[in-house]
Amino acid sequence: MKKLIALTAICSVICMAAFFPACNNNKSEPKVADQNDSLKKVVERGDYLANHVAACIHCHSTRDFTKYSGPVVPGTEGGGGELFDNKILAAIPGTLYGKNITPDNETGIGTWTDDEVLRAITHGIRKNGDTLFPIMPYANFNRMAKDDLLAIVAYLRTLKPIKNKVNDRQLMIPISMAYPGPALQASVDNNVRPPESDIVKYGEYMSTVADCATCHTPFVKGQLDFARMYGGGNTFNVGECKVNAANISSDSLTGIGSWTEERFMNKFTVYREEKSYNYNPGKQNTVMPLSEYAGMTDKDLKAIYAYLRTTKPVSNLVEKYPK
Repeated sequence: MKKLIALTAICSVICMAAFFPACNNNKSEPKVADQNDSLKKVVERGDYLANHVAACIHCHSTRDFTKYSGPVVPGTEGGGGELFDNKILAAIPGTLYGKNITPDNETGIGTWTDDEVLRAITHGIRKNGDTLFPIMPYANFNRMAKDDLLAIVAYLRTLKPIKNKVNDRQLMIPISMAYPGPALQASVDNNVRPPESDIVKYGEYMSTVADCATCHTPFVKGQLDFARMYGGGNTFNVGECKVNAANISSDSLTGIGSWTEERFMNKFTVYREEKSYNYNPGKQNTVMPLSEYAGMTDKDLKAIYAYLRTTKPVSNLVEKYPK
């Protein structure tokens, strides 16, 4: 497969400029400006998705759980090393670590092609052929719009290279038992975002990219129980913090069926100010990266709310902080 180019449209402009040079410098300047502006917009989109929706950065950095919601430690963005094991979540069959996704040539993805990065994001296959454990939600990213995927790749290229060799994983099962191969599309070339005017479909898309279901759907024998999708109840344990994922299905009594849009929005927007999470909550902490998700636009949060209100109601009363 040919190397993917994150900015196909820009490359076309460059080629046209090479074959049809401008008559004078004054006329060529706007083309360069447009080119730079397009690149900037793509990287900004990738920044938004990687930091505030797909949550690439919070999984692949060091998080500070002495602060509410474990915000990313400045300077560790993308450097990897964060621990995921069955002490944190019982459904994890072993010990895993977030990979280094900075452009460091030795320990990160600096020598990877765009195509190789895209394959890891959407099919869980690393440059060396190793299969990633699906705590990395590549089955979800396999459904992402191609331009969104390429925007993330473009953004990752801008990260500060961090030299950090991440420990190897230790699984208690063969990776083949966990790999969701049959569920993956062979190609993402035809993936597109639903129109924002279709708020429910668009909200479903954003919820999929944000991987809401994995944390908020109960596990049975290490597998998501899709019959109780968004029903909550998974217990996460990080140090002194032990918290259950909330029921975010449309159930009126135990989920968010009776919530107003304003109440849903307030669960996120309050954390747009640092003072709202810059304190040590002790045992009243959460693993949900609210300080990052708070950066989602109002439009995207409202779309997710609209979609969740259409989901199957699951009756499951969740105690937020189990004893």
